Amino acid sequence: MTWFEDLKTPKIKQEPEQRISKVPEGLWIKCTCCGEILQSKILKENLNVCLECGFHFRLSAIERIELLVDENSFEEYSDNLVTNDPLNFDDLKPYRERLKQAAEKTSLRDAIITGRAKLGGFMYYLGVFEFKFMGGSMGIVVGEKVSLLFEKALQERLPVVIVSATGGARMQEGILSLMQMAKTASLIYRMRQEGIPYISILTDPTTGGVAASFAFLGDLIFAEPGALIGFAGPRVIEQTIRQTLPQGFQRSEFLLKHGFIDRIIERKDLSNQLKIHLWRLGKNNCYS
Repeated sequence: MTWFEDLKTPKIKQEPEQRISKVPEGLWIKCTCCGEILQSKILKENLNVCLECGFHFRLSAIERIELLVDENSFEEYSDNLVTNDPLNFDDLKPYRERLKQAAEKTSLRDAIITGRAKLGGFMYYLGVFEFKFMGGSMGIVVGEKVSLLFEKALQERLPVVIVSATGGARMQEGILSLMQMAKTASLIYRMRQEGIPYISILTDPTTGGVAASFAFLGDLIFAEPGALIGFAGPRVIEQTIRQTLPQGFQRSEFLLKHGFIDRIIERKDLSNQLKIHLWRLGKNNCYS
């Protein structure tokens, strides 16, 4: 060995993977609105609302229920209803396979959870959509569960609250899905005749056949900030009318300005505001 080789910097063996810092998945989330990197734990503690810009991330149906009911007061019903694929629908994959995958993903049988609950000690009926179940689409089962919700409310003379997060009617059930629009709307008419209130809460997104039926028939219609609300999507409308839509078209703020909804309520205030309205309705004997 020569004297020059003795002066060389010794080689340090390092495996490439040893130099990579491995961060567990799910610890951080990027805000789709402002791009801020948010810690998942802190975001959840803030009810899945961005601390920087106030963007409202979507919530699961279970998270919604926990937000809007007194602890251990929710009594679910009709959770055993399952569609029987009436049209034997098959596109890229069989409808039955899509249902199976959605059930495994959400641990639900369909796209809405319904039941009776208390908030601030006031009893009411609650329906909450799960968007992760086939885009919160409405088929026969969703229509039946919503109808039963109103029927039970009529029997017990209790108010109804429905939280919508949906892409509309489910195409795999065709005209049978569209029939649910008239079915649910007729029951809301009966609710109104009996003086029993129905509060509709619109979240991101609320579109299609649900928006065109019971979601927009509430005695009071609330919405979360920035929620996409409408029948067809903005891109479809632009392509149809061949015009550029106004800024913020079909968002909560645009709809409030044009009189389509009654109020925009931030998620942190939603429970208290709903509690206040249930109290006022009960105090004024609106549904006694």
